Formats: sequence, structure tokens, C-alpha cells
Amino acid sequence: MKKCCSKEIITCDQVPPAIGPYSVGVKIGHLAFISGQLGFDPKTAVLVEGGVEAQAHQALKNLKAILESAGASLDHVVKTTVFLMDMNDFAKVNAIYAEYFTTNPPARSAVQVAALPKGGLVEIEAIACMPHEHQDSCQHK
Repeated sequence: MKKCCSKEIITCDQVPPAIGPYSVGVKIGHLAFISGQLGFDPKTAVLVEGGVEAQAHQALKNLKAILESAGASLDHVVKTTVFLMDMNDFAKVNAIYAEYFTTNPPARSAVQVAALPKGGLVEIEAIACMPHEHQDSCQHK
């Protein structure tokens, strides 16, 4: 396997550990795939109080922390998926989302789901293109 195709697990001590047999993120080549983030408080691993708005803020903070741990930022995100328990919360979550992706926002899908882990109200996953300094092992001729 070429070096640019090697899978690297992203770890981050700023977020609660995964609640199942998965990684919080994986880098491969130019891309980082960040697992869906719920509104878990990093210190208590419990959903934050305050409803969907508070959970959306925390989910995005957790996403940001994982990206930074991987050497990227929210500016490097090219695609997100937002999972909502209730599509009626779309406008609330959209307003909060806009606070984190202020310019050149990524492509996005938003879907209503039947349930989220631990009773969460919103979950957000992302795909990011890694900054150039992380791409030097993937030169193509």
C-alpha cells in the first residue's frame, strides 16, 4: 500500500471517547473523515443541557477540536452531514452552524432521523481536505 493510502487514526483528548467500536476520525491521503459528533460535554461525556441549540454548539466545538488535533480546521471542511431528531429544529441548528462556517461553507446534507445515540438531538459529521503540509507524501506524477 502506498504511503498516501495508509490509514491514520485521529485521536483527540479534547472530546469524549468514541461510544462504540469506531474512531473519532481517520486520515487517508488528502482527506480526514470525522465521525458524527453529538453534543457531549468533553469533561463529563454527558449531553449538554439547553436543548438542540446547546447540543449543536457542543457538537461543532467537538468537531473543531478533532480537526485541530488532526492538523486541520473548520476552514478545511468540504462536506458535512447534519442529523436531526426533528427537522423543525433545522432553522435553529442552521443559525448556529453559520457561526462556525462563516465564509466559504462546505457542502452539506441535513436529514431527520428516527433516533440518535444517547438521546441526542443533533449529530454532525465532516470530511475535510488536509492542509498542504500534510499532503507531501501523496505527490502524483
